[in-house]
Amino acid sequence: MSYKVSRRQLAKIAGLSAAAMAGALEAAEAKPAAPPRNGGGFPAGFVWGTATSSYQVEGAVNEDGRGASIWDKFVRIPGKIEDGTTGDRANEHYHRYKEDIALIKELGCRAYRFSVAWPRVFPDGDGKPNPKGLDFYNRLVDELLKNGIEPWLTLYHWDLPQSLEDRFGGWRSTETCKIFGDYAAYVAEHLTDRVKNVFTLNESGRFVYFGYGIGIDAPGLTLPQAEVNQIRHNSALAHGLAVQAVRAHGGRGTRVGPAENIDACAPAIDTPENVRAAEIALREMNAGYLNVIMTGGYTDAFLKYAGPNAPKFTDAELKIISSPIDFLGLNIYAPQNYVVASDQGAGFMPLPIPKSFPHMNSDWLRVGPETIYWVPKLAAKIWKTDAIYISENGASGDDMVRPDGRIYDTDRIMYLRNYLAQLQRATSEGVPVRGYFLWSLMDNFEWVYGLNKRFGLYHVNFDTQVRTPKLSASFYRNVIANNAAGV
Repeated sequence: MSYKVSRRQLAKIAGLSAAAMAGALEAAEAKPAAPPRNGGGFPAGFVWGTATSSYQVEGAVNEDGRGASIWDKFVRIPGKIEDGTTGDRANEHYHRYKEDIALIKELGCRAYRFSVAWPRVFPDGDGKPNPKGLDFYNRLVDELLKNGIEPWLTLYHWDLPQSLEDRFGGWRSTETCKIFGDYAAYVAEHLTDRVKNVFTLNESGRFVYFGYGIGIDAPGLTLPQAEVNQIRHNSALAHGLAVQAVRAHGGRGTRVGPAENIDACAPAIDTPENVRAAEIALREMNAGYLNVIMTGGYTDAFLKYAGPNAPKFTDAELKIISSPIDFLGLNIYAPQNYVVASDQGAGFMPLPIPKSFPHMNSDWLRVGPETIYWVPKLAAKIWKTDAIYISENGASGDDMVRPDGRIYDTDRIMYLRNYLAQLQRATSEGVPVRGYFLWSLMDNFEWVYGLNKRFGLYHVNFDTQVRTPKLSASFYRNVIANNAAGV
């Protein structure tokens, strides 16, 4: 079953509706790394990393006391996963983590973003913790540090314990938010003696709308818009409770922030009036999640547009939601909206995306490198943040294994080269982007696409579990070694 809905089609997810608002490879690997550049590249101390998530790579879903997640149930509904696969085995990262950490080290990455599987630590979401689940993450963190790699932990990357969905309706209930806060406190207490950077929820915009609004993701529900808006509010509340929990129970110096697939708006033409329009659009299109986190309130335009479907909330909840954060994580892949100035409505007009617009082998993944320049630049201005991390960016590719056994993914290299050049442009202008996490370390279970879409720097044969570096691995290694985009 093929889905034509964009993976990041977020116009109705976090803010206002756009329509409504008017040989060779081995030799390369053997070469010594070039010395870092002192000028003309990224800032000194820029964090280079890569990323995965628990359900997409770990496998071992029935081992060592792990409970069921909503994705364990969802993948077994006929027709929900394009190729009929599941995350039961995935990359066997649960058992092969040392091998995979060696791959991170080969890239020269000094940081790795991973997520903790909530049902592995608390099989029922709450109640008695599972010590074997925590033990895995202790081993993972220790192995990363042993190899000079800084762990960046994500508390939630969509694998909600099924028990919470059954008992409380999952994110439909604030009871789940409170339990998430307790889970965050437990993880912080036990891991932040070594883990100093914690992301709260990954992509609220995706898991709320796709999971509860249009039924494409787990738990596969299609609820009325008023309920979807309330669930999004609840996810923001859960974020705030997690921030407070990390503050209260985390080790000294622990930093915390969200990782959101921001509805990416860019000016169609770089004139002052269009840049201003893009700024307004970025705020309003993200008014239902990021903006309320960053400002402590919903915008008037958002509440007017939502009307009777607006979420119910209290001042106390808004105070929790807007608990101060240390950094802002932005997942940036493709332009969601190109906008121009308008004297109608909110002051901006989203433009239609032509069918001929270039894209990667995932049709939703349009190639718009300027997006990673404009979005952090405007976000820093709107929300007055001085620490932004690109928590995800990457591309699916054709990734054909050639007769010589190699993968010459020049399409992915093209995408990364152009995006990183634009990110370098941003940092050279003083935009406070402090680091970049490439999605993904290796091919994995890509949610509704199953194993069909490959985003990794390392090719994975899911039958043999052999990892093979793609040409893009050498490209990224060179970028890191030079601390520059190479253009």
